[in-house]
Amino acid sequence: MVQLGGIAVVFIMVFGGFILAGGKLDVIIKSAPHEMIMIGGAALGAFLIGNSLGTLIQTGGEFVKLVTGPKWKAKDYNDLLALLFLLCKTMKSKGLIALEQHIEKPEESSIFKRYPRITHDHFAIDFICDTLRMMTMSLEDPHQVETAMEKQLEKHHHEASGPSHALQGMADALPALGIVAAVLGIVKTMGAISEPPEVLGKMIGSALVGTFLGVFLAYGLVGPISTRLKQICDEEALFYHVIRDVLVAHLHGNSPQVSVEIGRGSVPSSAQPSFAELEKALQTIPPETG
Repeated sequence: MVQLGGIAVVFIMVFGGFILAGGKLDVIIKSAPHEMIMIGGAALGAFLIGNSLGTLIQTGGEFVKLVTGPKWKAKDYNDLLALLFLLCKTMKSKGLIALEQHIEKPEESSIFKRYPRITHDHFAIDFICDTLRMMTMSLEDPHQVETAMEKQLEKHHHEASGPSHALQGMADALPALGIVAAVLGIVKTMGAISEPPEVLGKMIGSALVGTFLGVFLAYGLVGPISTRLKQICDEEALFYHVIRDVLVAHLHGNSPQVSVEIGRGSVPSSAQPSFAELEKALQTIPPETG
């Protein structure tokens, strides 16, 4: 909701200030539709040219996050730490072989089924299971495992960042497209150079609306939206960093409690449980589901 309020502030302050300064909106209102056809249409076309179909679809879905914020909330981090605690505890007490039934079919696992929201995230489950599978294949060097996990995280983050990069590219292009629209307006004006000054003035003003819209859209809307989506993407990535930190800490020989405490340090401050809250979450782990 803060972002929607921010958009309202941008419009009110820009156009309100223009009106208070004695400006008339009639030229902008009259010129905006055909200027937006040129600028918006060119920006959309360039956006389609410069991005894959997957990125286009992904970008459409990301706009919801402007209102809802990051996917993972405080409870999800508590659940993740509890899930990793159970896995580490199972490895510590029963050995890696005992994990095979859980990592081969996590959708049927008595451990994973306790946390359905996490189970529905395919990357999180694959990330956990693939790492544990490497351990069952005798890859127990913490440094090698951490390197392999880092590569997966970098790949996933690169792909998840596609929408924000695409929108930033559009924001960078909008001022130039606004100039294109303005130049076309000037070309039109030069074709009517014999008209009286008051007519030419309106035509030049109409042409300059194109430059205004290009810069306004770039720095007042599209650029900030891109920045916010990048922030959300970066924060959501920390969810998977917690997985890395806990499993690597376990490989270094730490107890399950110490491993999840190390992972707690990677949780974003806004969602980070206190030591006491984490202890309570571990003590109230849901029982096995059928």
